[in-house]
Amino acid sequence: MTQNSYKKPEIAVRKILHSLGLRFRIHCSDLPGKPDIVLKRFNTVIMLNGCFWHKHSGCPRSNVPKSNCSYWSDKLEKNVERDKGTQLALTELGWRVIIVWECELKDIEKLKDRLKGEFNVRN
Repeated sequence: MTQNSYKKPEIAVRKILHSLGLRFRIHCSDLPGKPDIVLKRFNTVIMLNGCFWHKHSGCPRSNVPKSNCSYWSDKLEKNVERDKGTQLALTELGWRVIIVWECELKDIEKLKDRLKGEFNVRN
């Protein structure tokens, strides 16, 4: 997988936000976890999580591989624990954290409606 393909979900969400008239910064290194998208006006960050890498509960993409199970279980659990710590740190700093899961990109219109609701956009 190329580096560019890792960016596709992030670019899709950025296009949605832009189409809603929302402006943002990306990868703000001065915030815990270097959030993918930062909307300072709304004091909100958006974290884009891959279903496999962040163990999206109930998602078929979040299954642990059958080979080397203990390695993958430990690795993925550490990712989840790091995510919790990052979310807590951001919340303690007064930021609202929105998680967008990779599988949500299967229905762009539904995701767009969700983000409209999160930011009370009327268009």
